[in-house]
Amino acid sequence: MADATAFWVTGPGRGELRPAALPQSGPDDVQVRTLHTGVSRGTETLVLAGRVPDSERERMRAPFQEGDFPAPVKYGYLNVGVVEHGPDPLVGRTVFTLYPHQDRYVVPAAAVAVVPDGVPPRRAVLAGTVETAVNALWDARPLVGDHLTVVGAGMVGCCVARLLSGVPGTVVTLVDVDPSRAAVAEALGVRFALPEEATGDQDLVLHASATAAGLARSLDLLGREGEVVELSWYGDRPVTVALGGAFHAGRLAIRASQVGAVSPARRARRTHADRLALALDLLRDPAYDALLTGRSPFADLPDVLPRLASGDLPALCHTIDYPEA
Repeated sequence: MADATAFWVTGPGRGELRPAALPQSGPDDVQVRTLHTGVSRGTETLVLAGRVPDSERERMRAPFQEGDFPAPVKYGYLNVGVVEHGPDPLVGRTVFTLYPHQDRYVVPAAAVAVVPDGVPPRRAVLAGTVETAVNALWDARPLVGDHLTVVGAGMVGCCVARLLSGVPGTVVTLVDVDPSRAAVAEALGVRFALPEEATGDQDLVLHASATAAGLARSLDLLGREGEVVELSWYGDRPVTVALGGAFHAGRLAIRASQVGAVSPARRARRTHADRLALALDLLRDPAYDALLTGRSPFADLPDVLPRLASGDLPALCHTIDYPEA
């Protein structure tokens, strides 16, 4: 047995670092030393608050989660590290794993994805978020020349906007209540608008603000027969949507997209591993560095996560840095 340290949510708004025992790795396993993890602010802050609905507790389990919702639970899924022990082709390689905040861990070799050359390890923590964005575009199927809006300039919304900007002829607008997100939109190569300033008659709106107001505004921005692709996860919060007005007359639609399953549009020909490899390859793009807006040492995570949840520590993707060997 070898020693490691992991972050656990211990109750609503509280967490702590706990010792973890590492099993001996087998011939088909890897032992990874973590370099960086990323905080998925939407999902992880809901987990920290104990707001995972009873009905979703099994579906919401992270691949290497320990414990059960609401707490105590070891949760997270944006981990980049270096392989210290394992099959020869992987030793010394930088890998991304859907693993919680822990400084060392052992997983099956098949559970890690090699980070391509040219992708810095800290940027690679965005792989899970870019993978969500890839799935969203497979679901949404934007067309050449579309007028597209993304409502909600968080991690997911920003990654979606960047991918949409690569569709030829499109006009992409990122909408958020925070005017400081305009600088991020510029770095991502898309337009920015406050909700009240956004242009309507959109072909497609992707909603990622996780607010009822954001969903309502998304519907308002659609043109006739347009569609909102809903990427938000609301936890246990009820959401009221006004379906009067132009909803029926305009033949509008709302459709869910969720990263847990490969989009039906590509499910017959792409695996989860294929989708993740694509996301990592897309992270060669340095524009994604605009999302890395804060960093803290691992020892500070019990204080940092509650501050991120409360908004006292503003960030898009806040990364956690681990001590060197």
